[in-house]
Amino acid sequence: MKTRDLVLIALFAALIVVLSLMPPIPLPAIPVPVTLQTLGTMLAGAMLGPVRGGLACLLYLALAAIGLPVLPGGRGGLGVFLGPTGGFLVGMAAGACVTGWLASHAVRAGRPAAAVAGYFLACVAGGIAVVYAVGVPWLAAVTQMPLNKAALAVVAFVPGDLLKAAVASWVAWRVERVWPVLRESP
Repeated sequence: MKTRDLVLIALFAALIVVLSLMPPIPLPAIPVPVTLQTLGTMLAGAMLGPVRGGLACLLYLALAAIGLPVLPGGRGGLGVFLGPTGGFLVGMAAGACVTGWLASHAVRAGRPAAAVAGYFLACVAGGIAVVYAVGVPWLAAVTQMPLNKAALAVVAFVPGDLLKAAVASWVAWRVERVWPVLRESP
């Protein structure tokens, strides 16, 4: 890896930290708050590609695991990974990889509308579907909730996550036009 790649990975890990530290919005009867972490995951994948985006998320998770207060609410430590939100955290790295892989194909779209739509679909698939695919079963297991109930509980997050996907896709498309980072991914 080049120095530039390491700097981009660290920069996006820092971006995820900043987005994570925005005040979380708790929802009634659901132990998982609304945060901007997934926006950071989507941006890392869409702008850096699967390898660097996934590594940025892994760096963020490593910082949390060693106890730095980088998670929403200033939390950190291995105990957070064993709680109800642990699966959503673990799913972030895989989500960034999927987003990055799909976004690398969206960059090739010729028309702006097609490129933005491609980025949006990449963000939805990686930043929402993959993160939920890991997080929902984890939530169900930790809270002793039936899987269908856990899935129903996270439906409240879908509109906000779709809005985050729209923002991430627009930002990634705008940045890609002037600074083609994704095309230069390793």
